[in-house]
Amino acid sequence: MSLFLPRLTCKKDIDEIIKGVAEKVVVLRFGRDEDPVCLQLDDILSKTAHDLSNMASIYIVDADKAPIYTRYFDISYIPSTVFFFNGQHMKVDYGSPDHTKFVGSFKTKQDFMDLIEVIYRGAMRGKLIVQSPIDPQHIPKYDLLYHGI
Repeated sequence: MSLFLPRLTCKKDIDEIIKGVAEKVVVLRFGRDEDPVCLQLDDILSKTAHDLSNMASIYIVDADKAPIYTRYFDISYIPSTVFFFNGQHMKVDYGSPDHTKFVGSFKTKQDFMDLIEVIYRGAMRGKLIVQSPIDPQHIPKYDLLYHGI
């Protein structure tokens, strides 16, 4: 659990942040405080939050306390990180079938910082999907799970 990053605990809080933060990337980390991979990701997010403060606002969301968003983004693996810019969901092509979220932890702080910069620059140009700058070997691999098929 990161003590330095703000926590969003309900749908209303999440909605206000998504709609209210202007000209910055909103980073929402969905996960659980006791999960070791979430703790690893939280460490990276908290160490980069100050350096990225001109481009991004980073928030922690407990996946169990935001079931509407958890279902909407099909968050079946945690941690999952979702990005927004001026109220728009930003998608990233990681070379996997799912462009809506980043699943797992970033390998390095630099991977996360590079991704935020690419999302920010793309969003400032009006793009809603950007190409990931992260080395494909640093992107966790997982199988997509489709519920209810």
